Amino acid sequence: MLETRDIQIRDPFIFVDHETQSYFMFGTTDRDCWRGPGQGFDCYRSEDLQIWDGPIPAFRPPSDFWAEKNFWAPEVHRFNGRFYMFATFIAEGRLRGTQILTADEVSGPYAPLTGGPITPRHWQCLDGTLHVDASGDPWIVFCHEWVQLHDGSICAMKLSPDLKEAAGRPVFLFNASEAPWVREFERRNEVAKLRFPAYVTDGPFLHRTQDGTLLMLWSSFGDRGYAMGVSRSQNGEITGLWQHDPEPLWAEDGGHGMVFRTLDGRLMLTFHRPNHTPDERAVFVEIVEKNSRLQLRA
Repeated sequence: MLETRDIQIRDPFIFVDHETQSYFMFGTTDRDCWRGPGQGFDCYRSEDLQIWDGPIPAFRPPSDFWAEKNFWAPEVHRFNGRFYMFATFIAEGRLRGTQILTADEVSGPYAPLTGGPITPRHWQCLDGTLHVDASGDPWIVFCHEWVQLHDGSICAMKLSPDLKEAAGRPVFLFNASEAPWVREFERRNEVAKLRFPAYVTDGPFLHRTQDGTLLMLWSSFGDRGYAMGVSRSQNGEITGLWQHDPEPLWAEDGGHGMVFRTLDGRLMLTFHRPNHTPDERAVFVEIVEKNSRLQLRA
């Protein structure tokens, strides 16, 4: 048994399993997710978000798997009766992208759904998440990365019902620099040898409020470092115009979050903090919806 503070994890994602009255936590779990070869993804099971069983091996790459490193940010969604994992990978000579994997059980083991990433082949992409629109059609929402664009963007792309291929062209939603709280990424030269301003998009997650407003939680860098902000669709659809809250929801040294309802109905935000390897841990903060916005509970 492990406590939350014992588990090194980035990009935590919670799947709430009402059938077993438990929570499954996924995330970036390689000890060195930046340089070392990718080992896979572990998950953890809990009944109270405090004490966890695990690690449970949710994904281990097969011998012919295309990716080599940067095994990042797995999310697990239930769609049409199966479990799907959206996760980011990269290999030498190939661009970073989001691959979809599938399993019969929420904890896995997960296997690749197709032979490669679902995101555009010639784009540097990461952090794909699943969005299902009002008609029941699946979309992937993902980041077109700043290392290729300099001003990172968030895009959406409709998928086929079996999630195996694109069902349309990527749709641009917004650039990082459009949000008032976002600041230039100071480490751009260290990371990508860029000689011009760079702005980061990271970790989009969609949440529809009880009054029907479609919100997007996403991360970048603000006045006090790694942070998370919230944007809202003006027409309630993924392709609508997006308006950005002027201040981040979480302003300092925490990010790549998601929102879920606990088994007793509370609205919860989880993210990793601090943003430094190997000290990252999952953080759980109760939030509320107020006037179509997300706020930290006082």
